[in-house]
Amino acid sequence: MVFMERMGMDMEHYFGEATPKLGFGLMRLPKEASGKIDIEQTKKMVDLFMRAGLNYFDTAYVYDSGDSERAAKEALVDRYPRESFTLATKLCVWMGAHNEETAKQQFYTSLERTGAGYFDYYLLHALQAGNYKTYDKYHIWDFVKEQKAKGLIRHWGFSFHATPDILDEILTAHPDAEFVQLQLNYADWENPDVTARENYEVARKHGKSIVVMEPVKGGALADPPEAVRKIFDETDSAASYASWAIRYAASLDGIITVLSGMSNVAQMEDNLSYMKNFKALNGQEQAAVRKAQEAITGIKSIPCTACHYCTAGCPKKIPIPEIFEARNKQLVWGQLEEGRAAYEKAVSGAGSASDCIACGQCERACPQQINVTERLKDCAGVFGK
Repeated sequence: MVFMERMGMDMEHYFGEATPKLGFGLMRLPKEASGKIDIEQTKKMVDLFMRAGLNYFDTAYVYDSGDSERAAKEALVDRYPRESFTLATKLCVWMGAHNEETAKQQFYTSLERTGAGYFDYYLLHALQAGNYKTYDKYHIWDFVKEQKAKGLIRHWGFSFHATPDILDEILTAHPDAEFVQLQLNYADWENPDVTARENYEVARKHGKSIVVMEPVKGGALADPPEAVRKIFDETDSAASYASWAIRYAASLDGIITVLSGMSNVAQMEDNLSYMKNFKALNGQEQAAVRKAQEAITGIKSIPCTACHYCTAGCPKKIPIPEIFEARNKQLVWGQLEEGRAAYEKAVSGAGSASDCIACGQCERACPQQINVTERLKDCAGVFGK
């Protein structure tokens, strides 16, 4: 793995090098019992983040059906001077858009929801094998450049969930993209389904800076399997497991910032404890991560990050991420009865794994390239329905 060179220079040697290395991802904000975003707790988290000298916030048009952008306005934009923070959001052609007009309207809706006036970073959202050509079809690349020329976008790029050959194709066709957002974490570094290392190398080959998403793999690496925990505990028993994942990603060369989707004040405080004054992994820590990567390779879990993109269009209303979480209790932790109880709770009043009709919409939406229908068949067989 390639670690950041400290050059001792005032000038950046890549775009975004001076940006604080922890970003606040607004995809998994705290929720009230009603399911609505807990704005008061979100405000506390924003205040802690800003007081620590950090300023990068990331949301998207589709997060929480727009409530994430609205929360950004209430907790951040309305309470802090505009020049004191940077805000990123995204345009998605495969969720909430039916044609070119409705796709482009997302940009103006995001401006209205956030009240930000302009976006510091604007992204084409979650480019995958099944959708990336639609961004060309709808002329979205030209559209974002037009908004930049108007001063409504400061920097633009795209988030990506596909293979290195497609990333190379896109960056060759659009060399003026300023940055790429990639899923990078130590568990997926050599994962053939995610191709994290190869995607990272393609982006750097094209000279692109990187915003990191899913550094903790949807929270899974905050509570890793026993074999991984033992390795990290033997190296530094005081460090949280999440800190290993976030510092791993932030230590790579070419990183603008690492997004952490924090869901409560405690997670914010933990992240700030080691990222307020970030230090790259040292040699001993790098060796521990390599051991953890070897240990995690043999664990056959379902690599779901609970983004819920799959559930938006499910005709049977199957709570796919919750079902996979229940199955992972069994696969990763050997918690057979706990997994069964979690499954019963997940499907109560909703579709069960056996209700899947294999329409394939979930697999087209899945950023992790999971064979969802086959995994649901397994779950149905294990859980009996």
